[in-house]
Amino acid sequence: MIDVPLSVLDLAPVQVDSSAGDGLRATTELARRTEALGYQRFWVAEHHNMPGIASSAPAVVLAHLAAATERIRVGSGGVMLPNHAPLVVAEQFGTLHALHPGRIDLGIGRAPGTDQATALALRRTKEGLSGDSFPQELVALLDYFRDKGPGGIIATPGRGERPEVWLLGSSGFSAQVAALLGLRFAFAHHIAPNNTEQALALYRDNFQPSEGLDRPHAMVAVAAICADTDERAEELSRPRDLAFAYLTAGRPQAVPTPEQAAGFPRNDREREFVAHRRKGQLLGSPETVRRQLTDLVRRTEPDELMFNTMVYDIDDRVRSFELIKKKVVA
Repeated sequence: MIDVPLSVLDLAPVQVDSSAGDGLRATTELARRTEALGYQRFWVAEHHNMPGIASSAPAVVLAHLAAATERIRVGSGGVMLPNHAPLVVAEQFGTLHALHPGRIDLGIGRAPGTDQATALALRRTKEGLSGDSFPQELVALLDYFRDKGPGGIIATPGRGERPEVWLLGSSGFSAQVAALLGLRFAFAHHIAPNNTEQALALYRDNFQPSEGLDRPHAMVAVAAICADTDERAEELSRPRDLAFAYLTAGRPQAVPTPEQAAGFPRNDREREFVAHRRKGQLLGSPETVRRQLTDLVRRTEPDELMFNTMVYDIDDRVRSFELIKKKVVA
């Protein structure tokens, strides 16, 4: 039995034959269904200039999801802080917390969540593209929630509101920043599986207690597709694999249909790409996924787990989370 809280990371995927609105409505349905299954958190990620992802404005999506659910915590996985002024983020998430106290998570990342041209359009100056000022911007954001930010500016709403703050990362840098500031840390195992254990060790070894957290608290986010059989899980994974192939080639597209992805991968190069992408992921029947997840938990000892499931059909997404909850971890 895997006895840690389970949560959901969703990208509001947009299928090639549907609209962004359809994707957002499916994400809302997934939030309701996973709440009923007992999942603890439901996070959405910030990405831009990607036709297959509709969660470009996390604060807006979270306001809708919080209103559409009753108990599950909703949050950002994450807000890419270099794209925004810290005061704006404090006001947005201060507003969310004021409206839904005790249910809002603010996950912060330092990557752009997009390509360099789009990052420049968001940040408006080339100086902001490096991310060198991220630690200072993060401290300023935290100060807005505690009391006053730089220059004595008060965030309203913001000051006195306490969304649960997490630092997201896929490297040792973010792990060390989270440790030094005494923040919760969410590691993107689905992005950088080779870095997971080292980053978690850095976080735990260097953790400094803070006002809001007296011991390290780490979550591991992992890609997961669980189906009734290994063969069905393999079928469900192909649209995701093809979508990532397009993205890696610099041609992001909406999530292809199962029919479009049926022949993928077609050659040795594509098979090598898929094998590399799947490293560290959970894929298969409940029995297969249980073995994979047990090994991941043994190696990383997470305080929480978060699953990202990108498959074409919303019913298959819900079914994956249902199987994980009822047959994998039970």
